[in-house]
Amino acid sequence: MELQACADLVAKGDPDRFAAAMAAPVEARKVLFPLYAFNLEVARAPWVASEPMIGEMRLQWWRDALAEIASGVPVRRHEVATPLAEVLTPELAEGLDALIEVRRWDLYAEPFADEAALLAYLDVTGATLMWTAAAALGAGEATEDTVRRFGRAAALARYLTAVPDLEARGRIPLVDGRSEAVARLARETRNAMPSRAALRRALPGLARAALIEGWQAGGILSRATADPLRVAEGRLEPSEFRRRLGLLFASR
Repeated sequence: MELQACADLVAKGDPDRFAAAMAAPVEARKVLFPLYAFNLEVARAPWVASEPMIGEMRLQWWRDALAEIASGVPVRRHEVATPLAEVLTPELAEGLDALIEVRRWDLYAEPFADEAALLAYLDVTGATLMWTAAAALGAGEATEDTVRRFGRAAALARYLTAVPDLEARGRIPLVDGRSEAVARLARETRNAMPSRAALRRALPGLARAALIEGWQAGGILSRATADPLRVAEGRLEPSEFRRRLGLLFASR
């Protein structure tokens, strides 16, 4: 029942990751849904809070839950925290703490200090989540760099599609919003992204399911490189046909 609760949360709040999890083998969903539900709860905590202090309290609740998992003590009963504890090792739980800490940026309106700060945010919110899923599904430490490079690309693609919404909320999401700067960032990240063949060679079968959530990354970054005005105009998403076809290809 708790796994279904996680799936329902992800279906409503993160439809792309829900589609990715449903395209994964059934056994992998037992890991993906709790992780994606946890990520959703943490990601939306700053935005649903009426004031920063309330958001800080929500994030601290999750830090405490991860600390319980990491220390091996009984974990608080919760529809997401309970199944999450069943799929995380203490080491993986400790690694996810950084994901919560970096979400504090979303509580406030300050822009990123520089591009390195933006990339660090993406590395933690996107690449760390993807690596945690892959590791929980059996990926070895030798594959971490490869997975994280793909995770950064997927995170940037997702972030660029969110730029219009972030700007509407009064945020300054990009350090340099000029077309040439946006195109360069997208191009460099796309070029550093591992190929599908390299990812398949690096990861054991079940662990590959952690990569499905990034199925749109290459196309989105390519479109942002070719026409960076698409970012501000909210025109990075593929057609529904291409979206479905890409998901099918990524899940094979």
